[in-house]
Amino acid sequence: MELLTIGAFARVSRLSPKALRLYDELALLRPARVDPDTGYRYYAAGQLGRARLVAWLRRLGMPLAEIRAVCALEPGEAAREIGAYWARVEAETAMRRDLAAFLVDQLTGTPDTSGREPMMMLELKHSARTDRGLVRPANQDTLYAGRRLLAVADGFGPAGLAASGAAVAALRYLDEAETLPVDGELGELGVLGALEDAVRAAGAAVADLAGGTEEDGTTLTALLWTGSRLALAHIGDSRAYLLRGGELYRITQDHRVSPQELLLSKALGGGVDPVPDLRLQEPLEGDRYLLCSDGLTEAVPDALIRELLVAGAGPRELVAAALAAGAPDNVTCVVADMAVAAG
Repeated sequence: MELLTIGAFARVSRLSPKALRLYDELALLRPARVDPDTGYRYYAAGQLGRARLVAWLRRLGMPLAEIRAVCALEPGEAAREIGAYWARVEAETAMRRDLAAFLVDQLTGTPDTSGREPMMMLELKHSARTDRGLVRPANQDTLYAGRRLLAVADGFGPAGLAASGAAVAALRYLDEAETLPVDGELGELGVLGALEDAVRAAGAAVADLAGGTEEDGTTLTALLWTGSRLALAHIGDSRAYLLRGGELYRITQDHRVSPQELLLSKALGGGVDPVPDLRLQEPLEGDRYLLCSDGLTEAVPDALIRELLVAGAGPRELVAAALAAGAPDNVTCVVADMAVAAG
């Protein structure tokens, strides 16, 4: 097999050598061969398709974590994920456009003659449920649903319940604080930074509890409502979904060694400093968010989850569906609806 040097491959793929080195480090595009003496990278002509796909997805603005997941899919499923991503981008862009126009009108005193709907204040309404399931001897899931913090943690190991409880407890101050760092110079980075700090504190609490071993740990998926946006933090294989316009989108990626295996590639515990996935969500009226442990998703297919959420079902009905399917694991669900604030 004839190989191309990194320089030659960069020219034909229209990617820079710097980008190729980054994609190698992120496991997005591994070289076909690396010289053991010089460390020089070589690529096969057959890798051009993946290289161009990565480049195009970057031009779309897709985050690297999502690109990695899309590249691992079959073409048809990858196309659906790209379509879902772009639908989210368009919806968020439309909301930002309307907000910008509203602020311009407010700051200039210009009467609004555009026919746009007036800006509405949204609030988060939620419900939650957890169940041991039909097989496990105990429930090691922990949930939290407060006025602005929603969280689901799925513990594992002999001290799994203590681990999931410690992780959620480390985030609760975000729900109880008087204010969140969403204004001023830090802006959006402030709330994401606060959420990341809380997750790292949760990791430290779980590591202390586990004594530095990998036997005990937990997943953690959390949404934090700032009053205008939702900040998401995620580590492990619990999940967050968004139902918008009748379509269901998974907004987290499972941190598993492979899609078929339940072995986690990232979790809280094990003596490793956790690096959660972080993102901001632009909410729209009528959005429904679901946080759940894998006890739901391993028993109930996404198509049925979508059907239930479209019909207005909440955690009780989702847990019932998992129980009807055998519920081999603990099942925890939090459903949150974005509604117009009263008054």
